[in-house]
Amino acid sequence: MKFRFLLWMLGRLMAKASRDNPAFRQQLEGRDLVFQLHTLDGKVARHFIVDNQRITSRRGTASEPAFAIGFKDGAYGYATLTAPNKQLAFMQGIQNKDIQIQGNPALVIWFQGLTKYLRPRKPKAANKAA
Repeated sequence: MKFRFLLWMLGRLMAKASRDNPAFRQQLEGRDLVFQLHTLDGKVARHFIVDNQRITSRRGTASEPAFAIGFKDGAYGYATLTAPNKQLAFMQGIQNKDIQIQGNPALVIWFQGLTKYLRPRKPKAANKAA
């Protein structure tokens, strides 16, 4: 359940960033593709559509994604995508065969680069009125 929610939220955050963040939109320039994140057992899947510098997402699998990242199960996918060191978690998962990548691996690296634009902004120092 956490993994399904995380994928939905990821779609919402990327859609918002593709509308509001010029640096994020620049990363989408010239890329019209579909990619997917899913569990290897097929219980959870979400695909993301990049079209005209915008991202939308839909539940379920895509017919022909440019790349797909499959996690052994939802709990593992959630742990990997929320790990403090995501790069290390991905590399270990790929080596252990707990994560499978189909399609173009260069696009997976591109996707991982997109996630840095989705981090919440640190709130400015709030007035410390006591």
